Amino acid sequence: MMKRSTVKYSLLERGIADAGVLALVLAWYFAARSLPEYVLPGPQVVLQSVGALFADSSFLLYVAATLARVVVSILVAMVLGSALALWPHFVPSVGPIIHERVLPFFSAFPAIGWVLLAAIWFKVSAFTVLFAQVVILVPFCLINVSEGVRAFDREMLEMAESFTRRRDRLLVRILLPLLLPYLMAALRISYGVAWKIALVAELFGASSGLGFSMLQAQVNGDSAGVLANCLVIVALFVLGDRLVIGPLSRRFGGSNGE
Repeated sequence: MMKRSTVKYSLLERGIADAGVLALVLAWYFAARSLPEYVLPGPQVVLQSVGALFADSSFLLYVAATLARVVVSILVAMVLGSALALWPHFVPSVGPIIHERVLPFFSAFPAIGWVLLAAIWFKVSAFTVLFAQVVILVPFCLINVSEGVRAFDREMLEMAESFTRRRDRLLVRILLPLLLPYLMAALRISYGVAWKIALVAELFGASSGLGFSMLQAQVNGDSAGVLANCLVIVALFVLGDRLVIGPLSRRFGGSNGE
């Protein structure tokens, strides 16, 4: 009986959510009818633009470029952030440097500042986008993994150290499994932030990618093209979250990864 009521409640939630989306689309449709198309194109015009984008082979390369930058930047930031978080565990004297100097600096430094500096330092290149993404994502990873390090069971670690003093073995067999929920939390946050950073960075420092595609549409005064790119980005984000990030978080996240 309880299971049946839970299913009904879930269906009701989905129905309300879908109704909300439908209401927004209808509001968009009627608002677009009273405005010029260059100001607010209607849903049907934007969908046609989406179809035109995917019919262009160069746009598919832009999609691949942005996806690759998002994935690579997340992986690099996760490695760097985790290394910085674990460093004080092995060398306690560096703790104040990491948590009282490095973390506040990177957390407070404006994201747009990194993007602009990267464009000045490295000109228009793929490295410009990757650099900006990585330095902005590192503090998110560092904060989450540091929380996991603070939550280590000291008695378990002492017992593990009684069996082996090899740090590489302790890291792989004990520390990383304990950090998995926090790593998954860092992954989920970084995934959402990485998309936003990638698009801004590509506006300033790339000659390919979805951000560059949006810039081209804006230069041409193509409002439908801008919105079409936005819809593609939303679809890609949701697909990645549902097919990759969500399953990984459920598998490895545990209660701490929520």
